[in-house]
Amino acid sequence: MNIKAYLKPQCGWSHGVRAIMAKYDLPFEDIDIINNRDNYAEMVQKSGQPLSPCVEIDGVMLADVSGEEVENYMISNDLVKPTDTEADAVTNAGCSDEEHAKMAAKTIRFF
Repeated sequence: MNIKAYLKPQCGWSHGVRAIMAKYDLPFEDIDIINNRDNYAEMVQKSGQPLSPCVEIDGVMLADVSGEEVENYMISNDLVKPTDTEADAVTNAGCSDEEHAKMAAKTIRFF
């Protein structure tokens, strides 16, 4: 599989996507949309919307998805087999208010 994940460096939803990739030991391109304006523009152009995470799997764009939704897509399309292995992070939750505050102090925003 060719997987491109348009993610924020620090984000609950993005951590969930990364956790699913790790759970299934899938190589993927982790594309930073916060610190690189061109990456963000590419995500918006490909997905047709500004929300993240977006994950492109073999040319199919899953826009504004959680790790749980990515996992369900891959299982339902026979790209991976279900497993009882636990993900190493919550796969369907955003950041806490504390995490958002910490990111706001460090992150360069282009939008």
